[in-house]
Amino acid sequence: MEIALEKTNSSRIARALVKARSAAGSPAMDMVLTLLVVTDDENVSEALRTATALSREHPSRVIGVILGDGRGAAQLNAKVRVGESSSGESILLRISGELTRHAESVVLPLLLPDSPVVVWWPGKPPTDPSKDAIGQLARRRLTDAEATSSPVRSLKAVARSYSPGDTDLSWTRLTPWRALLAAALDQSPGTVTGGTVVAGSGNPAATLLVAWLESRLGIDIVTRRSETAQIASVVLNTSAGDVVIERIDSGSCHFSVPGSSPREVPLGARTLAELLAEDLRRLDADDIYQDTIAHMLERDS
Repeated sequence: MEIALEKTNSSRIARALVKARSAAGSPAMDMVLTLLVVTDDENVSEALRTATALSREHPSRVIGVILGDGRGAAQLNAKVRVGESSSGESILLRISGELTRHAESVVLPLLLPDSPVVVWWPGKPPTDPSKDAIGQLARRRLTDAEATSSPVRSLKAVARSYSPGDTDLSWTRLTPWRALLAAALDQSPGTVTGGTVVAGSGNPAATLLVAWLESRLGIDIVTRRSETAQIASVVLNTSAGDVVIERIDSGSCHFSVPGSSPREVPLGARTLAELLAEDLRRLDADDIYQDTIAHMLERDS
């Protein structure tokens, strides 16, 4: 069921949500968290489709927030949707005028009580997510440097104001690489003495991968540019021989560890919904991510 509201307020939106929920037979107690999606008109459709897909694994109240022009009189329009191709419920808020400076006052009454709050910026994030008015409402704050015009610069800008609970999806994209490298080093008897990462220019995941390897292994990593945007290969030099993970195509890679036969293993890209689902499985701070971005910034200093 969908209900559209114009020139409304939070109380009327809450009442419309109860009405839609009753009509759809969807009790609020089934929801496990509130996901706030702060976006714009250009990206809102795709962002809410992603959040809807995510809610199948994490039944959520999804609140999309579009901050419009800050000039003029305050205005709030909304759409409330329950029970359509989702196990959760969604609210789309369009906020304009003076109200854009107090958007958190609109969002706060609509949060699920006694449940975690996560905020995701699918596009350009605030420089300091934890001090952002809406970011302050959340336990976890998810940014995506890859979606900005200057991914590495954006990643580092947000990292400088890191607060526990912050994560960038560039880090989540690295999970398969980190898992393969950890498995390779578990199998290799040698001590790591150096390494090389080959990746496209301006790849924020590659920047984090280099910082992670250096901070965890205590070595220097050489970076080389590839012709493609993706991470093309990682080579770790050990006293027993080289550990090699080299991309074959968009979905697989060559995996070689000293003392074992080389083999082909899957290494495909994941959807945004899959990345978000991984992040929502843990709501505590990620200490390894914190150490990694601290090392990344230290390398630049």
